[in-house]
Amino acid sequence: MIARYPRKGVLVSLLITIVVLYLPVHQKFIVHAASDQTTLLERKTSLKANLDSILKDEALKGAVVGISIRSAETGEIFYSSNGDISLHPASNMKVLTAAAALETLGPDYQFSTEVRTDGKIKGHVLYGNLFLSGKGDPTLTKTDLNSFAKELKAKGINQVKGNLISDDNWYDDIRLSQDLNWSDESNPTGAQISALTLSPDSDYDAGTVLLEITPASKAGKRAEVKIIPSTDFVEIINKTRTGRPKEEENLLIERKHGTNQIKISGRIPLNAEALKSRVAVWEPAGYALDVFKHSLEENGIRLGKKIQMLNGVVPGNADLIAYKKSMPLKELIVPFMKLSNNGHGEVLAKEMGKFVCGEGTWEKGMQVIQKTVATFGVNETAILLRDGSGLSHKNLIPANELTQLLFAIQAKSWYPSFENSLPVAGEPGRLKGGTLRSRLTEAPVKGNVKAKTGSITGVSTLSGYITTQNGEKLVFAIMINNYLSPSVKSVEDRIVRALCTL
Repeated sequence: MIARYPRKGVLVSLLITIVVLYLPVHQKFIVHAASDQTTLLERKTSLKANLDSILKDEALKGAVVGISIRSAETGEIFYSSNGDISLHPASNMKVLTAAAALETLGPDYQFSTEVRTDGKIKGHVLYGNLFLSGKGDPTLTKTDLNSFAKELKAKGINQVKGNLISDDNWYDDIRLSQDLNWSDESNPTGAQISALTLSPDSDYDAGTVLLEITPASKAGKRAEVKIIPSTDFVEIINKTRTGRPKEEENLLIERKHGTNQIKISGRIPLNAEALKSRVAVWEPAGYALDVFKHSLEENGIRLGKKIQMLNGVVPGNADLIAYKKSMPLKELIVPFMKLSNNGHGEVLAKEMGKFVCGEGTWEKGMQVIQKTVATFGVNETAILLRDGSGLSHKNLIPANELTQLLFAIQAKSWYPSFENSLPVAGEPGRLKGGTLRSRLTEAPVKGNVKAKTGSITGVSTLSGYITTQNGEKLVFAIMINNYLSPSVKSVEDRIVRALCTL
């Protein structure tokens, strides 16, 4: 019988098996580690090729794109393209503001609003002034003012013989951030910032009124306009017309600069659904005081015919007769981040300035945010901060610094509140999916991307966290500046899908 020997390939395989079986434990680890490193290298190479290809999209012609991808576990950068170039973050600035606020103020921090008097109650009459004093609460609503009125009524007050006075001196009297475009003044996104302000509904767009415009019952007649909450602080000039059923809606809503005169012109079709639009008011403290006056009267508290509506400072000896605490910060940042509420960002900036430096100003607020994010490893020399919301075209931060912040804050005790505040891809509901509820709605991205959107003219951004198909968590930032295409969100979404399938 002729002996047959194994082929060369089989011999090699047997030899490797024998060697591995008898290797010391630490040597076996080296073999596995080398294999893992090869896999990681292959993944990085594949990711780079995929993203580099996406960045050739025609929509990005002439744009500057900064991308940073990190491991959420180690902080290691997987991919970076222009990651160290300082770019405009748009509403991704809110990531810095929210993180700084949670770190500085704490997740349980609350704002307050007070009702005080310098007078005395005799019988059922309050002889003296009634003060409505605000300390920054952007969630104050008509319902809260009604509650104040009911508290006064419960104390036996049926009449006030004095003036109604608003006090918004908790912050400075600069109402608009330094880089706000003048054309944004009447938009809810550019509402004035005051320590005493009012929101028309649970979206908490503080410093705005909600207009509800309904077509008349007959074509040719003026539409009906309802102000929510009801107030005499704004004046409506109704130049509308109810059009025929098939005519297009072309309503125009304008607020005259320096006034609360709101002109509504154009056409709304017959049988159309009511159109709702928010308009920012001029001097929010006066607006809140006027609605408070309505609440007092609606609850049976009579006011003198010669009553004056004033703005002033609560005297030190004034008695507290009613107050309200806001929801805690960990709850407030949900509408702030999910709905990208600009007013909340600016209020938080001023509140941090007041809390840390004793001055409720943008200047001090920016200083606090900058110093705080530096403790998360963000390079102070690479960033420029001008507001708390991201409306400014002068805010600057590199993508790598943004992912550094997002990576570092995972170690904070308040991080679950921060993560919970981020919009969730494809999830329905304004306070769950937020600004991502209509994007990335398919598997595997749906529900696996938690990120902050951002958009101002020529700028689109997206940053946050992704869970890949393999269960790995990544930190990412996509910052697109100077684009001229109608939209680049589809490019952002392609990048996110590539990361999810990594």
